[in-house]
Amino acid sequence: MNLPLEAATTLADELEALLPGRCSTAPSVLEQHGKDESYHAVAPPDIVVFPESTEEVQQVVVLCRRYGSPVIPFGTGTSLEGHVQALRGGVCIDVSKMDRILEVNADDLDCLVQPGVTRKRLNTHLRDTGLFFPIDPGADASLGGMAATRASGTNAVRYGTMRENVLGLTVVLADGRIIQTGGRAKKSAAGYDLTRLFVGSEGTLGVITGIRLRLYGTPEAISSAVCPFDTLAGAVDTVIRAIQFGIPVARIELLDEVQMDAVNRYSGYDYPVSPTLFFEFHGSQDGVREQVETTKALAAENGGGEFRWANLPEERARLWQARHDAYYASLALRPGSKGWATDVCVPISSLTECILQTRADIDASGLIAPIVGHVGDGNFHLAFVLDPDDPQELARAQALNDRMVERAQQMGGTCTGEHGVGYGKIEYMDKEHGQEAVQVMHLIKNALDPDNLMNPGKILPDEA
Repeated sequence: MNLPLEAATTLADELEALLPGRCSTAPSVLEQHGKDESYHAVAPPDIVVFPESTEEVQQVVVLCRRYGSPVIPFGTGTSLEGHVQALRGGVCIDVSKMDRILEVNADDLDCLVQPGVTRKRLNTHLRDTGLFFPIDPGADASLGGMAATRASGTNAVRYGTMRENVLGLTVVLADGRIIQTGGRAKKSAAGYDLTRLFVGSEGTLGVITGIRLRLYGTPEAISSAVCPFDTLAGAVDTVIRAIQFGIPVARIELLDEVQMDAVNRYSGYDYPVSPTLFFEFHGSQDGVREQVETTKALAAENGGGEFRWANLPEERARLWQARHDAYYASLALRPGSKGWATDVCVPISSLTECILQTRADIDASGLIAPIVGHVGDGNFHLAFVLDPDDPQELARAQALNDRMVERAQQMGGTCTGEHGVGYGKIEYMDKEHGQEAVQVMHLIKNALDPDNLMNPGKILPDEA
């Protein structure tokens, strides 16, 4: 607990008066809001509140500032680097009741949503408009959380990440001010780009309470396929060639043989247990046909086998659900295990070398760690499957992760392509950005949050 007991009790009473029936100090609720999907230990807040509007978030933040209480935003808890853990106690702002879709502007291809709206709910709402929102990190995450962590996912190779698809934000700052960033225009040269500052800020600069998003027309034709490969190198080289040829593939996902074995067991498939690419093609009927033929030829040159197709919506949904279940399939390989998911991203030309060296490290370590990746943009993931009671396994995994991150950074890549920093990857920030750049980040943090109340302990190392 960060606050003294008396202060925490008084703050809880004031928050209950502000949000009757929407303030909780129940141990089970606190525990639920003190963890994400990662291996990081539970760190519960002192109080959880459930506001329904920007103005209520503002009032909560003002109260927290008066008491010197940390503020931790919470969406669906699907993050992977300890983003929502209340490391210093405080008040968790759960935005799940802020779940309204406020505008859909079909002619201008944009919408405005509250932060608790999930990506699946938005796409269900858009189904009859001929539009969709493409960012798909796998989990049915809240759009506020996706903006805060600069999420991407399986469609990023064609549609980009949240960085490219957030047009504007409503943000409550640490002092209670409400600001609007960006707008509905597709581009602007007016002033600092505050939208990009808050996208990826992980709740450390303010609480996102509104998101304006870019939408896209639903493609005329969509076709998905699975193709096994003789070797991991052949699969990755196919991806590199496809990108260099300019084939506008919507999704290219890599699953190594360990992951395919897990998927078969968990989802009831009978795919070959070999390195495999999952593809999806979007466009006109003729355009998709051309993309498919070129990609099949590239795959064949690199040891690719027969394409297995999924063209009906329900077939495609089942195929991609198997990909999205990869993490849970990995855990099922070892009942009672704990998962630790991590990721890096490298320039596409370095992808084969980075993945093969990482796979060799895994094999030498004796650990279970399937590789999956949004390889079309150079991003891949490991899911360590660990015995939670064996600290030696965790130490081996940490050492392997350190080597993978160092390798990626030496190749001109990043310690995290999409998981974010949280507090799990703070130690890599100085090396990636340089001390001077990290100092500038501290200056921004101190200017907007001088008391360090907004999700403290995340993204930036503590200042000496």
